[in-house]
Amino acid sequence: MGRKYFGTDGVRGLVGAEPITPDFVMRLGYAAGRTLVRRENLPTGEHPAVLIGKDTRISGYMLEAALEAGFAAAGVDVMLAGPLPTPAVAYLTRALRLQAGVVISASHNPFFDNGIKFFSAGGMKLPDSVESEIEETLEQPMGCVESARLGKAQRIDDAAGRYIEFCKSTFPNELDLRGLRIALDCAHGAAYAIAPKVFHELGAEVVAVGVEPDGLNINDEVGATQPEHLRQAVLAHQADIGIALDGDADRVIMADADGELYDGDRLLYVIAAASHAAGRLDGVVGTLMSNLGLEHAIERLGVPFDRAKVGDRYVLELLQERGWKLGGEGSGHIICRDCHTTGDGIVSALQVLSALRLRGCSLSDACAPLVLYPQRLVNVRMPAGFDWRADPAIDAARAQAEHELGDAGRVLLRPSGTEPLLRVMVEGRDGPQVERLAQLIAHAVEQAFA
Repeated sequence: MGRKYFGTDGVRGLVGAEPITPDFVMRLGYAAGRTLVRRENLPTGEHPAVLIGKDTRISGYMLEAALEAGFAAAGVDVMLAGPLPTPAVAYLTRALRLQAGVVISASHNPFFDNGIKFFSAGGMKLPDSVESEIEETLEQPMGCVESARLGKAQRIDDAAGRYIEFCKSTFPNELDLRGLRIALDCAHGAAYAIAPKVFHELGAEVVAVGVEPDGLNINDEVGATQPEHLRQAVLAHQADIGIALDGDADRVIMADADGELYDGDRLLYVIAAASHAAGRLDGVVGTLMSNLGLEHAIERLGVPFDRAKVGDRYVLELLQERGWKLGGEGSGHIICRDCHTTGDGIVSALQVLSALRLRGCSLSDACAPLVLYPQRLVNVRMPAGFDWRADPAIDAARAQAEHELGDAGRVLLRPSGTEPLLRVMVEGRDGPQVERLAQLIAHAVEQAFA
């Protein structure tokens, strides 16, 4: 049975519309709290404790208060960290030996969206089974423990400082960033007061942009999802390198001194090549959307490459299954399991910078062995419930494309998890051929329900 509220990255939606309302979020906190109490089975008188962090959206104040009330009513203590990157909540939950962590964020979405996502005591996203248990509890009436068992709340004043030191610890002790001018775009998001300090304290000259949040401007033409802002900052300030984070700082895009942008596939390759040279690379996980050129480049290193479903939680699951340490998505979610339990934009950028420092080369040089194939993605709107898999015309168009591409390309059709869209992706060595075949399949989809 599908889950009603939890998607691939927690509960997310438009603020003011269920499920992102004060009432629902309070009930969600209560349901999560009751689930936590049941699972922890602590001695009488002891309370489970959770950490709550948020990004810079104006709705964070409201939702933080609602979550706090729900957890307290369930008998769970709350530690409030204020604005903090999503990976910082994962780290601090583990470092402080808490029972769970909660992030109030809609990541790269605009300010009028928000969401709630949970981390386990080990700093990883909750298993599906726990999320399903929370949903079951949500269907029950909300109550309140007796007054003597209510949870308490307190603020953590040094949360940012703890996380800054953690990030710096993932950069080799024998290296520094002196002599490097970095243009850093924090998307007016959760890392606005943290990321500049990390890179500055490692020795870099930091030109920070996107560091003036007002509650409404998060991700607004800035950050990893709008990298043109980073490119312009690099050129305007004559920076040696550029780094762009998204609103909750779990993904990263970079730029070189010429303003050329480097997505997650290219950054993942740089980290992989450095890990391979150090004898630490056992395998790499990408997703169904990872560029075929990345797969071939990793295989040329003599290292296996595997693909997970789209979504960083699925990348992590496959990494754990394989026992590997490195994986990521083209969007800039990169998981370095030897450093962290989840994707972290700051930590990933530091791994790229350490690779460049060790080799004494530029981003362009480090990426030279990687040749990305032309890739075309077409989103086709279709009626809800339309069974595209059973349509013979769509199947014939896909078969024709796969036959023409042969071993030099691939075709991927997948429905969106949030919209009535079918995503048609074609990839190959020849750009015009890729474009033609993508439009061929998209047209077949459109005609199937015309």
